[in-house]
Amino acid sequence: MTDRELEEVLTFRWPLVMRRTMAGTDEWLKGFVRSIAKHGKRPTWRPTGRQEQIMRRLVSELGTTPERDVELIER
Repeated sequence: MTDRELEEVLTFRWPLVMRRTMAGTDEWLKGFVRSIAKHGKRPTWRPTGRQEQIMRRLVSELGTTPERDVELIER
């Protein structure tokens, strides 16, 4: 994962991944996404190979699909 990819994931995709994960019941996954968010604030941090794999999977599964229960303000 390049520095640019990591920055894009942490800035734009990870907040959505976190919201969707926190709505679930998997405690390990909740801890993982919180940990990545915490470590991602450090400028010198880089994910391990395994962390990167999980991050990419989560972004592809949770960070790009549209919200299911979108409520329109105006109808």
